[in-house]
Amino acid sequence: MTVTMQINGRKVQVQATPDSRLLDVLRGELGLKGTKEGCGEGECGACAVLINGQVANSCLLPLGQMENADIVTIEGLPADSPLAASFHACFAAQCGICTPGMMIAATALLNEHPQPTLEEIRWGLSGNLCRCTGYGRIYEAVLQVATGAAHG
Repeated sequence: MTVTMQINGRKVQVQATPDSRLLDVLRGELGLKGTKEGCGEGECGACAVLINGQVANSCLLPLGQMENADIVTIEGLPADSPLAASFHACFAAQCGICTPGMMIAATALLNEHPQPTLEEIRWGLSGNLCRCTGYGRIYEAVLQVATGAAHG
């Protein structure tokens, strides 16, 4: 089957079986390696993308449901954004497996709530697991953007 989608602002057509995972299509067919596979079960958030503005785990989504979807991966986020600068300044990324999903979730949170509280940040990122940082630096990075303290 052929599926037409908008990915990172570009219209693409992909030919694959309807049950192909979106994650595999992004990484394998389209070469968008920033979206990571952590658990393959929708538990860790490493494969998070924005679909029509909402956070979704791409490891759980069949390609057959993506017709006309507007998808944003980590590659579609501005590299020079305040969020990227804040992640860098706060040392919020270590091994890098969770970082794309964290940044996608943080983007969705900040789009919906431009000035979230620390508690709202914790809730907004709760679908993403990190095994390296203990979350403190990640929360700090997002909070800096929310309060305007980040530079970028």
